[in-house]
Parts: sequence; structure tokens; C-alpha cells
Amino acid sequence: MNGVIGLAGILALLLGIGAILGLANRRNFSLRWLLVAALLVAVNDALLTRFYGIMPDLLDGSTRNWQGKLLALATTLAIAAHPAFGWRKAGFTVRQAVGSLEASLPVLALYCAFFLAIALAFASGTPTAEEAAFQLTMPGFEEEPFYRGLLLLALDRAFTGRARFLGVDWGWGAVLSCLLFGLAHAFGYSSGRFTFDAITMALTALPAFMGVWLRLRTDSVLLPILAHNFGNSVSLVV
Repeated sequence: MNGVIGLAGILALLLGIGAILGLANRRNFSLRWLLVAALLVAVNDALLTRFYGIMPDLLDGSTRNWQGKLLALATTLAIAAHPAFGWRKAGFTVRQAVGSLEASLPVLALYCAFFLAIALAFASGTPTAEEAAFQLTMPGFEEEPFYRGLLLLALDRAFTGRARFLGVDWGWGAVLSCLLFGLAHAFGYSSGRFTFDAITMALTALPAFMGVWLRLRTDSVLLPILAHNFGNSVSLVV
């Protein structure tokens, strides 16, 4: 039940903030696509939690959430394959926009340096083989296609206004996708109250903006995936 209430809180924030932004610029706002984005968040959360524990754990004994991550990834890919979305439009391609790789290298280096600094500041123990395998794959493979791909596409259609900044066209969808990514890690409900960890929010939402920049500049989730998995796994080797 805590997970459901926590999700409800996140959806309320998304819809509340989204409605305010939409009313401020109605010509560039689609309520339908905002509701689609909220539904995508709800489906993703349900799959990651095995429908809040209702679905049997087929990988009982595993220390990491392989089942939830794989279910969520498969569903993201399936939804993105629908003509209303499209894999290419969601950035599910290895093809990079012309001239984008050279421009992306400084941002990619900054992203990696951010997590390397965190890894050096907070030493971790020797990882198990399963932990290493999980961190090298699942975080980036599941979260980037969803947050920087499918969800970003839906939110960009909800908010079509754009502003050029740092070489890419930003919309409120990009900002909201980063905030939702941070909230997924930092916001919850337990012991009868909502909880929020500002440090966790900063450590997830801030690099998410770099991930979104890479996605927008390259038209692909490839670099965000690679950067994300580096960020999650670098602490295992330093």
C-alpha cells in the first residue's frame, strides 16, 4: 500500500504542475498527452514492483530486481513500437544526429566525472558478481529508454513550446521528465507520511538533465544508456 500511495503522490505532483504549466500556455499544451504520460509512469512503477508484490517472484533468491526491470523494459519497448509513438521518435536507435558526437563529448565527460567523484567520496565494498552484472546493465537499459525515451516523447507532446538553450531545444517535457526521475528515487510514502530526500533528488535529477541533453542533441538514447550504466557501476571498481 505504501508504494501505491507514493505513486499517487508523484502522479498528483505531475498532474498538478503539468496543469499549471499548461494553463499558462494553452496553445502549446495537450491534456491528453499529459494524461498519457501519467499513465506511463503508473504502468512503469507497477511493473518494477511486480504490481506491488502481487505477481510471483520468479527469480526468488536474486538480490536485485531483475524481474521488475526486465518486465518494465519489455513493456517500454512494446509501447514504443505502437504507431502512436515509434521507436525512432523515442530515440531507440544507435544512429546519432549528424555532428552530435563531437559536441556531446564534453557533456558525456562531465556526466562521468560527476559519478566518479561520488564513487571516490563514498567507498563501497567488494561487489558480488550479480551486483556487478546488474549495475552494468539494468539501470541504463531500463531507465533511459523509459525516462529519456518513451516518457520524454509523451511529455514533449504534452508541452510543445520550445526554447533554445545550450545547443538544444528544451521544453517543459524535458524538465518534467528529469524531475520525475529524481522523484522516483527520492520521494515515497512510509510510516504514515510522505518522505523526500533532497540529496538523493539532487544526485539523480541533476545528472538526468545531462542525460536529457545528450538525448536531445544526439536524437538517441544510446549515450544516455552508456553514461547511466557507467554512473551506476563506477563505484564497483574504484
